[in-house]
Amino acid sequence: MLNQAKTREALQIMGEMFPEAHGELVAATPFQLLIAVILSAQATDVSVNKATPALFAAYPTPETLAQAPVEEIIAKIKTIGLYRNKAKNIKACAAKLLTDFNGEVPHTKEELMTLPGVGRKTANVVLGDAFGIPGIAVDTHVERVSKRLHICKQDATVLQVEETLMKKLPKKTWVHAHHTMIFFGRYHCTARSPKCEGCPLLFLCQDGQKRLGIKKN
Repeated sequence: MLNQAKTREALQIMGEMFPEAHGELVAATPFQLLIAVILSAQATDVSVNKATPALFAAYPTPETLAQAPVEEIIAKIKTIGLYRNKAKNIKACAAKLLTDFNGEVPHTKEELMTLPGVGRKTANVVLGDAFGIPGIAVDTHVERVSKRLHICKQDATVLQVEETLMKKLPKKTWVHAHHTMIFFGRYHCTARSPKCEGCPLLFLCQDGQKRLGIKKN
């Protein structure tokens, strides 16, 4: 596996490739970001951003969303995968924000994870992007890149990937590192056709070297 120094070098190179890496979900408030991240599970940010303008125009606050009929919510997000369950979750999430948190998005991972539809990844994204609280959200891109570059073990769980990255990267870089790895995985080190040829990280990537038939001396 890559040691701490090589892992940081890899992130630096990714950062040079994607200096503008950022969260691509569009939201005006922490509440809207929370809802957008819940909707983004097993869906693309692009599909979520197409649906949320109408959703947020109709239900911009926890109060309005909690009171909305589920069928009306479904009608606004039906272009997103798993829309029926997600409609129920975001309505229930809004209601719990009102009853348990005075309508405010909580600032801790533990509290966020008590909300319907919110897991560890969603909590980390909200904390980082809404409040600047350090965390690493491990999605499919972060997991794939971490394993292809052998930053973590190939059989590591999502939690183990997160813990490994937290150990190897400075805490102050966690939020940006998360976005950098997502951009690298989404636009370069893709799942089906990674751009191995000419990749500046090829010297660290055993998988890429194998794909290109490069034998180590």
